[in-house]
Amino acid sequence: MNNAVLRFAMIVVVLVSVAGGFAYLGGWLTPGDLTPARFVDAFEQANGVHAGFRRNHAKGLGVSGFFDSNGNGVRFSKAIVFQPGRVPVLGRFSLSGGMPHVADKADVVRGLGLQFSLPDGEAWRTAMINLPVFPFRTPEAFYEQLVASRPDPTTGNPDPAAVKAFLERHPETAQVLSAIKSQPVASGFESTTFYGLNAFRFINSSGESTLVRWLLAPMQPFEAASDASAARDTNYLFDALIAHIGRQAVRWQLVVVIGQPRDPTHDATIAWAADRERVVVGTLTVDRVDAEETSAATDINFDPLVLPAGIAPSDDPLLSARSAVYARSFTRREGEMKQRSAIGAADVRMKK
Repeated sequence: MNNAVLRFAMIVVVLVSVAGGFAYLGGWLTPGDLTPARFVDAFEQANGVHAGFRRNHAKGLGVSGFFDSNGNGVRFSKAIVFQPGRVPVLGRFSLSGGMPHVADKADVVRGLGLQFSLPDGEAWRTAMINLPVFPFRTPEAFYEQLVASRPDPTTGNPDPAAVKAFLERHPETAQVLSAIKSQPVASGFESTTFYGLNAFRFINSSGESTLVRWLLAPMQPFEAASDASAARDTNYLFDALIAHIGRQAVRWQLVVVIGQPRDPTHDATIAWAADRERVVVGTLTVDRVDAEETSAATDINFDPLVLPAGIAPSDDPLLSARSAVYARSFTRREGEMKQRSAIGAADVRMKK
């Protein structure tokens, strides 16, 4: 069996859980056949039903803090969040996958959902992960990958032939997966860079529109994860974050990447050129940690289309896909009894 195929198969299986929330195809494929509900069902079949938890990024920890805008974003966007000043922020760090009590691993994709609460009552929500590009160009491609990676009931593993065939049909996905594997992984949440992935448009007070992507660059020194992490405690990534914030707040710079007219906005698998202008528009500070049972972030649906005036979606089809499946997952879990999370309130108090 080809080793390269096996490696790709394992990566794709991991990324199924990462991208689970992106997999809505209604409007792209046959209406009525593939819906958000059916995709949520599919992830429940892959991960089991864990009542009260998100169907993807189930394991998480609430945080809060604030965002200080330096005013640099005003020339691109009229959104109040970019005017000089401070706004409160709610957030949630998470690991990909639908299993809320899974052991922490360095190579599992990390997520950060944020809600900026603006003084005029608007909100800006963004769901970010630590991948600089997304492995799937379209919702259709994601669905093909989901089917190809479905575990065989006999072996519990995907069919390598199906995975190979998918990668042959989608060389862009194979290229992205190889690039992701070549990048070092940060040792903890606090030194991780988080990416917004999709393109958006900023609209300023003059009505001018600018293509953008954004990312959060950590102000804590980068330290690469080591192989020793495999022998650490089940919740070591979250425990380290709790301990760090207990000693000192953690900070990220919000960096806006300014696109050019020919930069792709509908294809999240393609990175924009490295020479694109990057503008630091402010600093995110996280200074409080809360368990899922007490955090206000637990019941937030981090829908990437919840946007304030001055920020608009691009033509990327994955944006409406994410929004639709997030909504379906949210509705389902909100109707269920809440269960104890892996990191409870007592754990947070003890680790501080």
